[in-house]
Amino acid sequence: MALPVSKGRLLALVDRFAGCRLAVAGDFVLDRFIYGHPKRVSREAPVLILQYWKEENLPGGAGNTAANVRALGGVPVPVGATGADEAGRALRDALSRAGIATEGLVEVAGYRTPMKTRLLGGAPHGIKQQIARYDVDDALPPGAADTPEAAARLRAAAAGAQGAILSDYGYGAVSPAAVPVLRAALPPGARVCVDSRHRLADYAGVDAATPNEEELEESSGAPLDDSDERLDAAGSALRRRMRCATLLVTRGSRGMALFEEDGGPRRIPVHGTDQVADVTGAGDTVLATFSLALASGASPLEAALLANFAGGVVVMKMGTAVVHPEELKAAVESDRALLS
Repeated sequence: MALPVSKGRLLALVDRFAGCRLAVAGDFVLDRFIYGHPKRVSREAPVLILQYWKEENLPGGAGNTAANVRALGGVPVPVGATGADEAGRALRDALSRAGIATEGLVEVAGYRTPMKTRLLGGAPHGIKQQIARYDVDDALPPGAADTPEAAARLRAAAAGAQGAILSDYGYGAVSPAAVPVLRAALPPGARVCVDSRHRLADYAGVDAATPNEEELEESSGAPLDDSDERLDAAGSALRRRMRCATLLVTRGSRGMALFEEDGGPRRIPVHGTDQVADVTGAGDTVLATFSLALASGASPLEAALLANFAGGVVVMKMGTAVVHPEELKAAVESDRALLS
């Protein structure tokens, strides 16, 4: 059954993304991709040797959320931290190339900028496949996100903003204490949206949250076991526990489930094919699109549909990717199943 939203309404909302200012606070990560062409099997160990081709540095984590906001026409205002290291400089450069200001990213001595390095190999004219990944993980000192200086950066980012995004990957750059600070600094009616890898339920009082099924399962403390009944119970319970109006659960190839105050969960089938190219950063794209749509006057269902379309577009791209307004509009216009 088609959902009661028109294509024209969604297309008009995409146009309203332009210039929409959102504070984006969280854990900024460098996504590094190293590409190579197969050379031979090593004589030292049974491993493939790649001939280096190129390297690409892209914003990851909260940086990917900010990059998607920017690509869709919005104005992200980052708040976070980097280390005083090569990865931190590369991350700032990647954000600057995307047209994103970095003044809100504080450089912390002794902190290693989180970095995810992916090794990809393939024929010179073929698709490159991910062969291995290694991560550089670090955590900021306890309480680093709760200092007066951190609150001041949040207030500065929220000044003149139409909403805020919290992206918590667990590195310590953002905490639930950001919610009341942002609430006080943002104009009345502005939405605060959150995604948190490990402590979603602690962000009580936000307007919306966008967990995936794994994060919902961790928050509920019980396995979902691919059960719609357990999903519905866990989603409804988490929404009430967080005291948030909207909970949007992303389910991969099974689409999304939208939980609201005034009704039962609404199923949103996946847009496009379930045979995806790469899911890297898809949750960041969903969070960015959903938040932009809410800040632009969309209802939760309209925002969820736009996020669903955006997610369907970005998973067909390789690597940490973004969605542009014309791509999002094309996805909406091509729909033959979801919309009335």
